[in-house]
Amino acid sequence: MRHFKIIVERHPDGYVAYPLGLKGVAVGQGNTYEEALADVKSAIAFHIDTFGPEVLEVEPPILEAFVAEAGIDI
Repeated sequence: MRHFKIIVERHPDGYVAYPLGLKGVAVGQGNTYEEALADVKSAIAFHIDTFGPEVLEVEPPILEAFVAEAGIDI
């Protein structure tokens, strides 16, 4: 089993989820957090099955992920 850090975003029309540390694009979506998470897990498995284990060879590995908010004068 491999663990991934997954970002889940809440939008007005639902949730979008995507993994960090994976070569290529794998995205999930759903009406709930749980649906988006289940969908992205399926997308990750499909992505690895389709493109092979080399999509996991990301260096350097992501140790932690943070979400920050900053105000910028524009």
